[in-house]
Amino acid sequence: MRRREFFTLVSGAAAWPLAVHAQQAAKVPVIGFLGSGTASTGNQWAAAFVQRLRELGWIEGRTVAIEYRWADGRNDRVAEIASELVRLKVDVIITYANTTAAATKRTVTTIPIVFAAAGDPVGTGLVASLARPGGNVTGLSLQQTEVASKRLEILRDLLPNLHTLAIFANAGSPNAVLEMGEVDSAASHLGLAVVRSEVRKTEDFAPAFAALKGRAEALYICTDPLLTTSRQSLNTLALGVRLPTMSGFREYVEAGGLMSYGPNFPDLFRRAAEYVDKILRGTKPADMPVEQPTKFDLVINLTTAKALGLTIPEQFLLRANEVIE
Repeated sequence: MRRREFFTLVSGAAAWPLAVHAQQAAKVPVIGFLGSGTASTGNQWAAAFVQRLRELGWIEGRTVAIEYRWADGRNDRVAEIASELVRLKVDVIITYANTTAAATKRTVTTIPIVFAAAGDPVGTGLVASLARPGGNVTGLSLQQTEVASKRLEILRDLLPNLHTLAIFANAGSPNAVLEMGEVDSAASHLGLAVVRSEVRKTEDFAPAFAALKGRAEALYICTDPLLTTSRQSLNTLALGVRLPTMSGFREYVEAGGLMSYGPNFPDLFRRAAEYVDKILRGTKPADMPVEQPTKFDLVINLTTAKALGLTIPEQFLLRANEVIE
């Protein structure tokens, strides 16, 4: 073999792995993580998602890239963020909350979308059915409306002298409106009077709580990104008017709420990672049924109970999955 030919062969052989490596690097899939709230309120859920991805072989920064974007509880920002993710050519979008998922669906028509937690995906038109979601969207249901009556029963068990219930909801959220109607109906069956308190923006919170003062003995908070993002201030306002609160998940209780009952959100985000894993490996969203929660938690904040002058019976505490002190 001639010397020139030899060096040409060696040079080509050396360059070939580099070319293959570059090609492989270019093929690293990209996930768009579109959070409905803020990074501070959603990081715990994002961490659960990333951890499960790692267990499935998708290591952030090595075998998969993740673009994080946060809507800060403002649904009007979702379309703009979703469009940005489309321009970035992400392979799949992970999001949560009905309003955020619905706005993403309206903007993104071809890229697969997985919602980690949606209150009533069928009732709000997010999917055609749980068994056959259709289109490019699938994920996990919160059973938000289905569990509403159970939350109210638990609240009544703790407060047997409850006569009037206040329901706090974002009137601009179709899912929250559905939940409010379900709670209203459940309250009627229990013989409770209801005071509805509807807001649309954070500036409405303080006047709404001032109007509730002395009109109810407990407050049911409907799940919604606007309220979730502001849960600490909501709990402070509720404490200010001496209203024990019931909400849909433990993060409200961590932020000073009295009690929550609902699906375990980190578990839902871990399961959402399994959806993303299957999509990245070729499964179509339309072929993946929407799943229901399997893990529900009752969480109680004893510090808040004491601040409200409530004594939680030992028997009731034994029912709780977690007691925060």
